Amino acid sequence: MNYEITETQQMITAAIRDFAKREIRPYMMDWDETQFFPIDLFKKLGDLGLMGVLVPEKYGGSGLNYHDYIRIVEEISKVDSSIGLSVAAHNSLCTNHILEFASEEQKQKYLPKLASGEWIGAWGLTEHNTGSDAGNMSTTAKKEGDYYVLNGAKNFITHAKSAHVAVVLARTGEKGDRRNATAFIIEKGTEGFTSGKKENKLGMRASETAEQVFNNCRIHKDQVIGEVGDGFVQALKVLDGGRISIGSLALGIAKGSLEASIKYAKEREQFGKPIAKFQAISFKLADMATEIEASELLLHKAASLKNKGERMTKIGAMAKMYASEVGVKVATEAIQIHGGYGYTKDFPVEKFYRDAKLNTIGEGTTEIQKLVIAREILKD
Repeated sequence: MNYEITETQQMITAAIRDFAKREIRPYMMDWDETQFFPIDLFKKLGDLGLMGVLVPEKYGGSGLNYHDYIRIVEEISKVDSSIGLSVAAHNSLCTNHILEFASEEQKQKYLPKLASGEWIGAWGLTEHNTGSDAGNMSTTAKKEGDYYVLNGAKNFITHAKSAHVAVVLARTGEKGDRRNATAFIIEKGTEGFTSGKKENKLGMRASETAEQVFNNCRIHKDQVIGEVGDGFVQALKVLDGGRISIGSLALGIAKGSLEASIKYAKEREQFGKPIAKFQAISFKLADMATEIEASELLLHKAASLKNKGERMTKIGAMAKMYASEVGVKVATEAIQIHGGYGYTKDFPVEKFYRDAKLNTIGEGTTEIQKLVIAREILKD
């Protein structure tokens, strides 16, 4: 398996760095302080081809692969992981669910708008009382003639207020049944479909997180994705790819933290020499760099399997779990290396530290990843 950076990836990286310097870095702390979701930015990202990374060119996408996708999410997240999170959620959840499981008519209707960044996508699975236990969701969809009537609410949904379209999972069967859920495509403005409370978060504050609310929301049967009852099976497959996204997000945070730490350690002097010369600091940097390298290799192994259409549930869970925990560890060490300055908002590691924790929770907690890994290795 060859994970060397390709010429395409080098061009993408250069474009993202230039874009981030102009369009993200000058504003990111203001966005963070005010929890402002810069929706106009995503149309510009769409113009760069970053809102339909995995979408084939025939639907207006970039037609890139998962190795490319890792580089993209990582590079954005090295600057502002809030923006990286929104790019990841848009691409790997909403857009990818439609790409992998929708009808040809649905793909032609929605993918071009999502891939261009004209529309922002959301994906609704988690509920107030059912996070990892999604099979017991309370949001229901009752069949009435040619329509389904949805009632309930989703929680912790990225882009719940601003998204133009959402893929939503609702229960069409009994609780606990593996085939009890169905996926629906729901457009903003549909009667009975609204947004609720916006969360006031520790980190990732420029990425919008809020409730989706359904009150007798009538959805035509043509908006069902795939077969009735297949929603949860589809969701698990979407989350397999989503774990690459979150791992890439964590990788970007870790790399950004390391780069900032190396720069600071070379510049900061104590006792007449740069602190990078002290073994206590240099050994921290060595550990950080090694664990980042291991994270990256795991992620690209998962990407390689995904690109080939092979089963990657175990490796995807390993990559997501390890990269997200490394992201937290590296960001913590970065604060320590910066000392008191790391605890201030004048240096980027403070934000990396706050942002990193989400990756151990979102799209399956570390504990859920261990459960998935254990099931897979015991099955073998």
